[in-house]
Amino acid sequence: MDRIFYRDAYLREAAALTAAARQDLKAPIPSCPGWSTATLIAHMIEMNIQRITLVARRPEEFHITSSTDLDLPPQFNDWFDHPEQDPAKAPEGLLDLYERTTSELGNVLWALDPAEPMYTWWRPDQSAGFWQRRMAIETAIHRWDAQLAQGTPQPVEAELACDGINENFEIMLAVRRHWADQPRQGQNEVYHFHRTDGPGEWLVRFAPEGPIVTHEHAKGDSAVRGSADDLFLFLWQRIPAERLEVFGDPTLISRYFELVPPD
Repeated sequence: MDRIFYRDAYLREAAALTAAARQDLKAPIPSCPGWSTATLIAHMIEMNIQRITLVARRPEEFHITSSTDLDLPPQFNDWFDHPEQDPAKAPEGLLDLYERTTSELGNVLWALDPAEPMYTWWRPDQSAGFWQRRMAIETAIHRWDAQLAQGTPQPVEAELACDGINENFEIMLAVRRHWADQPRQGQNEVYHFHRTDGPGEWLVRFAPEGPIVTHEHAKGDSAVRGSADDLFLFLWQRIPAERLEVFGDPTLISRYFELVPPD
C-alpha cells in the first residue's frame, strides 16, 4: 500500500468516526469496556498530537504522560488528565479539536516520504511510513468502536482490513507478547487464517522459542476462515470467534489470546 492509500483511509475513517461520535459523546463503547465515546475521542486526539509532534520536532523518543505534553487549550486539561470522569462533563469543542488535529496530521504526516526517519515504538521500523500505516489502521478500529456505540458498525474496507491483518501478524503479535506480563509459552500450536473475500492466508506457529508467521496454504491445528473485515476485527478482539468459520481443535481458538494477549 502507498502513502496516498493510507492518507485517504485515515481521513475517510476519521470523518466516519466523527460523524458517529456527534450522535452522542456520552454513549459507552461496548468494545472498550469503561470507555465512553468522549474517552475514545480524547484517545484519538492524544494520538494525533503525539504524531504531529513527532513530525515537527523529530525527537528520539516521545511519550504523553499528562495534558502538559499535549499543549492543549486550558479548558481541556482536566478532562485529558482524568478521562474516566462523567462523559457529560466532557468539555465543549472536544470533537472540533479532534477534527483540527486530524486535519493537521493529515497534512503533515502524509507529506513525508514513507522512508523519512522518525521515532516509533517498533524498533525494527523507525520511519514515517510506520505511522502512515498505523494511523490509518488504528483510526479504522476506533471508527468501528464509535459506530458500534451508536448501533451497527460498517465493515472495514477489505484491502485496509487485509493490510491490518498483515500488520497484526508482522508487528502486533510480537509487541503484545513483549508487553504482556506472562504470555502463554507456545507448544507448537498452529493456526491457519484464511481470507474468504480475496487473497490472503497466514500460518502462525507458536514455537517454544517464539512465534513464526508465514503466508501459505497449509494445515493448522485450528483453521479460521472469514472475510478480511471479520478476521481483522477478530484479531483486535472486536468480534467473537462465532462470527467466523473455525475448524480443527475447538479449544485452540479460545487459547489464541493467551498466546497473543490484548494490549
